[in-house]
Amino acid sequence: QAAAPLHPVSVQCQEAQVVVTVHRDLFGTGRLVRAAELTLGSAACLPVAQSAAESTVTFVAGLHQCGSTLQMTPDSLIYKTSLSYKPTPSGNLVIVRTNAAVVPIECHYPRKSNVSSKAIQPTWAPFRSTLSAEEKLMFSLRLMSDDWSTERLSNGFQLGESLHIQADVAAGGHVPLRLFVDDCVATLSADRNSSPRYALIDLSGCLVDGRSDDTTSAFISPRPRQETLQFMVDAFKFAGDDRNLIYITCHLKVSPADQAPNPLNKACSFNRASSLWAPVEGTGDICSCCETGNCPLYG
Repeated sequence: QAAAPLHPVSVQCQEAQVVVTVHRDLFGTGRLVRAAELTLGSAACLPVAQSAAESTVTFVAGLHQCGSTLQMTPDSLIYKTSLSYKPTPSGNLVIVRTNAAVVPIECHYPRKSNVSSKAIQPTWAPFRSTLSAEEKLMFSLRLMSDDWSTERLSNGFQLGESLHIQADVAAGGHVPLRLFVDDCVATLSADRNSSPRYALIDLSGCLVDGRSDDTTSAFISPRPRQETLQFMVDAFKFAGDDRNLIYITCHLKVSPADQAPNPLNKACSFNRASSLWAPVEGTGDICSCCETGNCPLYG
């Protein structure tokens, strides 16, 4: 609707921004409100233009600007903001002659659509059918050489040596991701719940084996890249058991790379020199639960 006394607020939902035009006869009484008393969104953005001839005020804001909020439904993206009118006393500083007002504004955009120029017949599958395939993440866990350059040819170790273990995720077309190792457990069979069992990493990313006496087990810092996490574990065997084959099973997970590490998503090693837990990235406080044992699990 064109901004007019009968329809004082008009909204244009454009591709990347919203344009709000406000007729200053906001209440249809013939009394014009002042442009300075009109703002957009929780950030109180000011108008970008006003027309004295048409008695209108115009706001232009990006869909994510001015404190707008985003709501997603199965079929739509809904950007919500509001136009606020807050009258201030003028002349007589004791009274005002109009009420404050808030006008809710929404822009709805479809979430699903295919785009084609029609002149060209694409030979690839439409976007919707490939989306589910791109969401699949390929995780790997490998024994590496001592310099981390290649995968280790042998899986045999002598006591006194260190296992160099590298976890990776192939993100494909996904948003940038950061890999974490939630837990790793050693067992004598392929069943991770069998007994005896020994936890190397536990509590959502605490390398608890490094807390034991006479070990140098630790995460490698810094990472070579966000999708990779490396750690070293001193070779060991189960007491009272002569079998030479040990299974190590790890639970890997990812978080968005732009999300700060937290007690649920962390990689923490025990620093014997300082007797403190230290993260590969993030602030030291995210590792404090490694000592107390009450970290959040599997969020």
